[in-house]
Amino acid sequence: MRIRRVVTTRAGGGSKPPYDSFNLGAGVGDDRGAVAHNRRRLATELGLQPDRLVWMEQVHGRNAEVVDGPRTAAVEATDAIVTAEPNLALVALCADCVPVLLADPEAGVVGAAHAGRVGARVGVLPAALAAMEKAGASTERIEVLLGPSVCGECYEVPAAMQADVETHLPGSACKTRQGTPGLDLRAGLWRQLADAGVAKIGLDPRCTVEDRTLFSHRRDGTTGRLAALTWVEPEDQP
Repeated sequence: MRIRRVVTTRAGGGSKPPYDSFNLGAGVGDDRGAVAHNRRRLATELGLQPDRLVWMEQVHGRNAEVVDGPRTAAVEATDAIVTAEPNLALVALCADCVPVLLADPEAGVVGAAHAGRVGARVGVLPAALAAMEKAGASTERIEVLLGPSVCGECYEVPAAMQADVETHLPGSACKTRQGTPGLDLRAGLWRQLADAGVAKIGLDPRCTVEDRTLFSHRRDGTTGRLAALTWVEPEDQP
């Protein structure tokens, strides 16, 4: 089994400002036709049929669901999805939150999670790991990519909020570039994964606020969403 991972940028789509141009989020106010066009193009570029992309109705929670085939609509009220079905791409949408891609290459099980401040605080990644175990994965074999998100130097929060998140997600508290209380969610998630027994953790270091090739709600307010996708590709597939 080959594990495929893709993270999109803003470029190459049909959406108009402020969603320009490759917005893949259907619930942010963009023209529905433009989003549908962008999603079809994404599938085409990946060599998949559009119905082989599985989307989530992300609600900043900790629900994780195992899917075994295409869905005609987004998986309701969930922030993590898992599958062992080949060529079924799981999608997490983000614009500052942390997209997390998980895989057990030996078992052929993959997962995608949307980990914002609230979801990370309430344990969306432990739920995703449990769902992967349910689908046949083994935590010690799981590999994880923490995708681009707002960095700790750009993520200022009230001191009470920082303390609360740190209590539930140790390692996330930090100082911003201005020396004010901040959160580095990727640092906290890294520690959480390591404590759970995940040995292979990769990091895309890009900050969505600083990198204007990426969507950022904190920077721009009304804006689009990038996608982080993962799927299992059979070894004999050309």
